[in-house]
Amino acid sequence: MIDCIVAMPTQLFLTTGIPVCLWFISRDKTGKNLQGGGRDRRGETLFIDAREMGQMETRSLRVLSGAESNVAIPPPESDVGRIAGTFHAWRGEQGCDAYEDVPGFCKSATLADIEKHGFVLTPGRYVGAAELEDDGEPFDEKMERLVTTLNEQFAASAKLEAAIRSNLKGLGYGG
Repeated sequence: MIDCIVAMPTQLFLTTGIPVCLWFISRDKTGKNLQGGGRDRRGETLFIDAREMGQMETRSLRVLSGAESNVAIPPPESDVGRIAGTFHAWRGEQGCDAYEDVPGFCKSATLADIEKHGFVLTPGRYVGAAELEDDGEPFDEKMERLVTTLNEQFAASAKLEAAIRSNLKGLGYGG
């Protein structure tokens, strides 16, 4: 009966900083109950990890874009629009783009996948991590370059520390 679980970011509510998960439950996952029809989702659950979405509006409140009260249908590039659009596409609703899994954001898991994870229903366990872009620089070369830069910065730091100590001594505060 679990259609979708969305892991939301922390600090969405003023009274608590803990994250929440939204659970969408459906008795009929055949798609026949959707206007214009949908796809058969029996034996599948959609997991969405939205924990990294939103912007801090104040020190204690995070806000998702597209959640403005005067917007009936949030734009697809907004946070709420991306979540809702993914859910509607996964259900196979008419007029939606085709659904596809996005590493680090969403995954359509089968009951067998869920069973392999001991029936733990945490979205992060299924969506995995977002793919990192490869910068094309071989690891050994990159590490050599970074260590050289770090050593140069250490040397500059030592020179600055010596200059500061000398200035303090000139003011009568160095020892």
